[in-house]
Amino acid sequence: MWRLYFEVCDFLAGLLPVRKWREKIRKTELYDYRKKFNALRKIISPAEFKHVRVIKGGWNIGFIINNKYVCKIRKYYDKDIPIEKIMREKRITDAFQKISPLRIPKIDIIKSDGFTFYKYGFIKGKNLNTMSFGTIVENGWKWGRQLAEFINAVHNADPKEIADLKGTDGDGWNHNDICNNIIVNPKTMEIVGLIDWEYSGWGTLETEFHNCTAFSKKMHKSGIGVAIQLEYHALQKKKAKKAK
Repeated sequence: MWRLYFEVCDFLAGLLPVRKWREKIRKTELYDYRKKFNALRKIISPAEFKHVRVIKGGWNIGFIINNKYVCKIRKYYDKDIPIEKIMREKRITDAFQKISPLRIPKIDIIKSDGFTFYKYGFIKGKNLNTMSFGTIVENGWKWGRQLAEFINAVHNADPKEIADLKGTDGDGWNHNDICNNIIVNPKTMEIVGLIDWEYSGWGTLETEFHNCTAFSKKMHKSGIGVAIQLEYHALQKKKAKKAK
């Protein structure tokens, strides 16, 4: 759907009589979609590039290629952004690959025509937030347990390789946008991965809990947020008993 939208809008922008208008629309409203699309086409085989879907969210625009991998880039990409800032999400996800009980896509960095893209394996499944209210309620405690285990593992970890990214305010590492990025296997109803870590960082546990449902009225009303917190605190009690 988004690919069609960008293709049509790009075509219409090309009909504008003034070059400055065309360039402004394509950069500010379409995020240089055509340039980024063509840059990827140069480095990906023609056979795979026949099947491309476009996604948009947060800071990024993404291209799902042949349902095998995703190439993601900032909407308002600036080639002068320091590589350290571009690498931030990769560094964080690399650090939590072996710590997280849920799959985190492994990110590779690829470059073409002056653009730097994040490339990672496509996780097949369905976004939990797109499921019906009834389905979320029915599976809320099951998913709440899985997400509590994830938060417990990540928030309470302290990987040395990203110590320089820690802030002064907070008590652990957060994904910070769990609500919109939970991928579920619709056959088994198990959470199979958490994607899009661009907002991740050092923060408070309360913030992580809040952001599990903050961006979806459906998620908030389902009660899954309560399940996550209760399951998390149950895990802490178990850990405390073992430590005695």
